[in-house]
Amino acid sequence: MNQRHLARMISFQILYQLDFINFFDQKTEKSNEKLEEILNYNIKEFSNSSFKYEKFSRDLVSKILENIKKIDELIEKFAPDWPIKKISLTDRNILRIGIAELLFLKETPPKVAIDEAIELAKTFGSETSGRFINGVLGAIYEEIKKKEKAEKTEKTEKTEKTEKTDWHS
Repeated sequence: MNQRHLARMISFQILYQLDFINFFDQKTEKSNEKLEEILNYNIKEFSNSSFKYEKFSRDLVSKILENIKKIDELIEKFAPDWPIKKISLTDRNILRIGIAELLFLKETPPKVAIDEAIELAKTFGSETSGRFINGVLGAIYEEIKKKEKAEKTEKTEKTEKTEKTDWHS
């Protein structure tokens, strides 16, 4: 098994546990202590001494926790028929991983992030999880591409305008 895939599986286990204990809803002063305990347990339980992606796994979980509200809003936007609390713990947390990789961990190519999320869904989810994950992440990726294209066009237009202005000066 690929080490980055294992790191995603560990991240999924961590997020699943956090969601199961309502960590996202009931933050307390002991939350960080509990988080560290869950992180350490899962990394120890599911990896071995040759595991090189502990930092990736921790960074992924950290980005999700830092941006949980934005990520969950995207899930609700792109899965409007499914309120966030009605999506299974499995699918919800796989979506969180995929979205975090698409938006915040730019070292992962978007299609790899989506494919990896689908693989997690096939491993841990229901029969329909893979299609659901693919549909939501695919729609989010299309919106990201549209925004990037619009930004690139705007930047090009500004550059051309500046070059014209400079030429006339």
